[in-house]
Amino acid sequence: MLTRLRLHARQMVLAAGLALLALPLAAAAQELVPGVDYLEIPGGAPFSTQDGKVEVVEVFGYTCPHCASFEPHLVAWERTLPDDVALVRVPAPFGGQWMPYARAYYAAEAQGIADRTHQAVFDAIHDEGTLLASGVTDAELADFYVARGADRARFLADLSSEETRAKLREATGFLQRSRVDGTPSLVVNGRYRVLGRTIDDILRNTSALIEREREAAR
Repeated sequence: MLTRLRLHARQMVLAAGLALLALPLAAAAQELVPGVDYLEIPGGAPFSTQDGKVEVVEVFGYTCPHCASFEPHLVAWERTLPDDVALVRVPAPFGGQWMPYARAYYAAEAQGIADRTHQAVFDAIHDEGTLLASGVTDAELADFYVARGADRARFLADLSSEETRAKLREATGFLQRSRVDGTPSLVVNGRYRVLGRTIDDILRNTSALIEREREAAR
């Protein structure tokens, strides 16, 4: 019953914000205030190179309750984006309880199931209690992902593979140069770290920064 109430409350909050998120990017091209709506990143660079696209990186952590609350809003907002905008998720490798889930995200990505298991991980930790926020083992992570289509032996190998370690180093480097120290955080084209007092503020400011980058590219 508690899980159903939490899910219902989350759905109500999400529905209340959908009208704002549906605004076209051009309408969101507002006057932004540096230090209030965004921080410019000195020497910043995108996380990945996608020709002709504006990159929006979401830095997240599965154990972060704020990320769990933010996710449905982000998904709804993403559906409004034009084809020349790419949303890229980067799990934060901050150490401690963050690391098993950052490794798991990249192991799932290696098997092509990261996107379709993404919400399920949040649900398992924050709503269902079937995954631990702290102290989760590789075997428990494997059980979770195998139930959703992963190959156990390959998943366990991917958790500690050199490819996964390289991606964690890449993520750490991006967080350091972008000066990201918390989650969820959005970074536009490696140039701007988005600020805002509410979820609606953050997404509205992100849309405006996207439009700024699209106009600059023209």
